[in-house]
Amino acid sequence: QMADPFLYNTGERSHYGCLGHEIQIEYLKAYVCRPSFSTDKAVIVVHDVFGWQFPDIRYIVDLMAGHGFITICPDFFKGTEPWTSTDHWADFPDWMKNHDPMKVDKEADVVLKYLKEQCGAKKIGIVGFSWGGMAVHHLMLKNPQLTAGVSLYGIVRDSEERYSLLNPTFFIFGEKDHTISLEQIFLLEDKLKQYCKVPYKIKVYPGQVHGFAQLKPEDMKPEDKPYIEEARRDMIDWIKMFV
Repeated sequence: QMADPFLYNTGERSHYGCLGHEIQIEYLKAYVCRPSFSTDKAVIVVHDVFGWQFPDIRYIVDLMAGHGFITICPDFFKGTEPWTSTDHWADFPDWMKNHDPMKVDKEADVVLKYLKEQCGAKKIGIVGFSWGGMAVHHLMLKNPQLTAGVSLYGIVRDSEERYSLLNPTFFIFGEKDHTISLEQIFLLEDKLKQYCKVPYKIKVYPGQVHGFAQLKPEDMKPEDKPYIEEARRDMIDWIKMFV
C-alpha cells in the first residue's frame, strides 16, 4: 500500500473566483493572468497532479500576476484527466507513466514561443509545485530560455546529470514531506555545491508537509500560515531577483 503522497486534503476547498482567463495556444489550453500595467517579464506556473484548473494553482498564477508578471499556467496534461482526490493510490504509478514530468519540453517551448511572440516577454521565469516542481528541475537543466526557476517540493531523482542547472534555481521543501526525505535534500545540496555553476538555493520550512505552499489563505492552519507566507515571499523574491 503506497502512502498517500499528498497529505493536504483537496476535498474541502473554498470557492475561488479567478482574476485571469483561459486561452488556447496551439494544442494547449492555458490559464493566463496579466498585471495591470504592461511588462516584458513573464512567469510560467507548472501545476501539480491536480492539473491546470485546480483552484490553488490559479490562486498562485493570480498572485504572481499581482507582483507584476504576465503569468501563465498551461495544461501540461494536454487535455488528459488530472489525478483526483477520489482516485486510488494503487493506480498512481500507472497514471504517472502517462504523465511524466520529464516530458514537458515540447509544451514549454510552445508556451515560451507564445510569451515571446504574443506577449513581448523578454525574460521568463518558471515555478512549479510537486509534479510541477519535478518538471521545473528538469527544465532548468535543459532549457536556457528560462531565466530562473523555483521548484517547490519536486526533484529529478534518478539522473546523474541533474545538478548542472543552466540558470538560477531555488528548491523549496517542507521538513515533514514524506515524499522527499531530508537525506535526498542533503544529497541535492552536496551535489549542487560540487557541480552547479549558477546561483542556487535550498530551503527547508519547519514542520511543513508536501503541498504546503499553495494553500489559499482561508485554507491555511494558523500554525502553518507564517511558513506558507514565507515560502511564497521567498519564491516571489527569487523570481524578482533574476527575472
